[in-house]
Amino acid sequence: MPLEAPARIVSELTSRGYNAEREAVTKLASAENPQAALERVVDELPEDALVVRTDHVDATLSRADATPDSPGGSTGPDADSAPGSRTDPSVSTGDAVPDPTAADGDGPVETKGGGAADRSVDPELRSLEIAGDMTGQSTGTGEYEDFVAVFRDRLERLGSKLRGRVNHRPASAIQDMPGGSDVAMVGLVNDIRSTASGHWLIELEDATGTFPWLVMKDREYVDLVDELLCDEVLAMEGTLADDSGIAFVDSMYFPDIPRTHEPSTADRHVQAALISDVHVGSDEFMEGAWNRFADWLHTEQAQHVEYLLIGGDMVEGVGVYPDQDEELEIVDIYEQYEAFNEHLKKVPDDIEIVMIPGNHDAVRLAEPQPGFDEELREIMSAHDPQIVSNPSTVTLEGVSVLMYHGVSLDEVIAELPEEKASYDDPHKAMYQLLKKRHVAPQFGGHTRLAPEEQDYLVMEEVPDIFHTGHVHKLGFGKYHNVLAINSGCWQAQTDFQKSVNIDPDAGYAPIVDLDTLDVTVQKFS
Repeated sequence: MPLEAPARIVSELTSRGYNAEREAVTKLASAENPQAALERVVDELPEDALVVRTDHVDATLSRADATPDSPGGSTGPDADSAPGSRTDPSVSTGDAVPDPTAADGDGPVETKGGGAADRSVDPELRSLEIAGDMTGQSTGTGEYEDFVAVFRDRLERLGSKLRGRVNHRPASAIQDMPGGSDVAMVGLVNDIRSTASGHWLIELEDATGTFPWLVMKDREYVDLVDELLCDEVLAMEGTLADDSGIAFVDSMYFPDIPRTHEPSTADRHVQAALISDVHVGSDEFMEGAWNRFADWLHTEQAQHVEYLLIGGDMVEGVGVYPDQDEELEIVDIYEQYEAFNEHLKKVPDDIEIVMIPGNHDAVRLAEPQPGFDEELREIMSAHDPQIVSNPSTVTLEGVSVLMYHGVSLDEVIAELPEEKASYDDPHKAMYQLLKKRHVAPQFGGHTRLAPEEQDYLVMEEVPDIFHTGHVHKLGFGKYHNVLAINSGCWQAQTDFQKSVNIDPDAGYAPIVDLDTLDVTVQKFS
């Protein structure tokens, strides 16, 4: 075989609009007739292929071996057409198109072609650490004492971030103070209700009891009441009424992200792709978009993408919503995961993968959700991914990414005014969770919460990036220098989504530069 043969094959494929895996080129160059083998492979490529993969070559050459009398080139009515000239109209070739969120001045959405990716970096430069993974650590039994313990832990850990801001007193001590005293309290929001006069009564609870706080309707901070959720941790300052039975609120504080927060960044130019809600097994799984995404990861443009974070709902699941079976392409849950694993194999094997479960996955619905059991881990073995609990914090070369699937976003969006939380701007709902320093503060509502020895849903440390999915909408922005990204989905609109007015942003892949925390969004739909 002439030494220049691989280079000629790469050049020929590039001229026809394709990239190729290194091993695929080697196998073509080793064929008895490389040019004929190349022609046959190109002729038999799937319509949506952008990269010639090893499995394409293997399949074509094996068929050629089985029929040795067949010619190596194209035959039949389309033999005169140039297969390398076909283009996929659903993928742009460099022209930027507007970000569908158009929020907070966020960047363009674009997709470009390019040569083969080269991620030949020193392995010592890579760094991936996991924190907050409670897989295998579940201790909750569902007893009353377990719930008491988890709320005590929440109050203690988030309360510690507030007690330095106010001269707090326990509820029992406030009850014994004289009328007119200046008072402050840190507690869980036990109740929120309006009075006949249009004021707001907020009941705070701590380990010693409860105490009512009145927010007057004419105060400048009354709008903050619209942001409150039951069971979140809050601090209030005010003045006791003459009878000491209630306090008039002068100010309120959330645990919040400090405005002075400075995010960490990587020491080199390296990128992470953040995706979620793949939903393999659904009739509406966008296999073509996924294949274009996987092919793009093999290109030169994606050479700096060294990490792939998948935020839950790898499969569509079974029995998740009414009549779901009518919208399934794969009805067996294990076969869904096997299919997902086959799609994962198309991703370059030199990319580090981390994944968490979501509400469609085969784990418990109550949060925190442990990572998958051993049987499912063995099925989803492609590229040896790190499979951790929902939520978990993944630190990539010094940049911390809080991964949370995002079921509580439904509750935040339902409870809060549209200008503060909506499906069209999912990142703004994420801002509210950052402000509360908790991924799912409200208990007893839509989000199912499991009691554990500690509250794994507390944001103990400030993340540099907050990544969610679930709502199938694309949105990103920054809150106090924390980058919040909801990464859309890979599932077209289902009949169920249509019935509840969900118009998904499907086939997008947000790409984060870990050295700058800048975001671009690649579109594959």
